[in-house]
Amino acid sequence: MTLEQAFVVADKASHDLKTFDCGKTGMNDFLSRFAIKHNKLGLSRTWVLPEVVSKANTETAPTDSKKTIAAYFTLSTATVSREAIPAQHSLPTYPIPVIMLARLAIDSKYQGQGLGAKTLVTALRQARTLSQSGLPAYGLILDVLDEQALGFYNSFEVFQPFTDEPMRLFVGMKTLSDL
Repeated sequence: MTLEQAFVVADKASHDLKTFDCGKTGMNDFLSRFAIKHNKLGLSRTWVLPEVVSKANTETAPTDSKKTIAAYFTLSTATVSREAIPAQHSLPTYPIPVIMLARLAIDSKYQGQGLGAKTLVTALRQARTLSQSGLPAYGLILDVLDEQALGFYNSFEVFQPFTDEPMRLFVGMKTLSDL
């Protein structure tokens, strides 16, 4: 199995979203049941990294088969109170717009091979691109699923915990501009 080089927006016509399995039921269910619906409603956008069917396997694979997903991430918009953001700047009193990294998951077949880091960097760059294209966002936030995920995100040394929620992380858009 090889992977495509780029993440693309999830599409149920060409991507097999139902067989993805990262070992976390909620993450699997989101991709298979809600990602496309949320895309259509404008609630979030999910990008996937499909597997490429090798030429050797094309004889046995149906021509209309959907591509299996190796990894995905979901971005949405959110607002947070200025008091919660670990920022040194003076911010307005109204809620601060941010981009939320709502989901990031790697299929079990690809875990432990560096794909998590690639997926995270791609998600952060996509957030930066959205902000530079006009989407107002002071930074990016994410809610950490568990201690293992917290260790993963902290290994990048760019995230700061929220002042009142250590399992919610923040990175400023200025930092993302340097990626």
